[in-house]
Amino acid sequence: MATAKKRINITLTDAMEYALALVAKRDNMPQATKAVNLLRFALELEEDMVWNQIASKRDSQKAKFISHAKAWTKRP
Repeated sequence: MATAKKRINITLTDAMEYALALVAKRDNMPQATKAVNLLRFALELEEDMVWNQIASKRDSQKAKFISHAKAWTKRP
């Protein structure tokens, strides 16, 4: 049966396999589901680091600040 989900084949070290088995069992879910959740979390962390780098470059003594409300207000 075809699936729309992308499948990947990865090789785990013994320690990683053991850790994945433990956390999956702890959370009462299949190892594959736990692996997907952990991968999603890791990608969110990576994304946060990128946004932090962008913000750090923009943060300077001459930076212009605007209010939160003004930044998120719809403009025509």
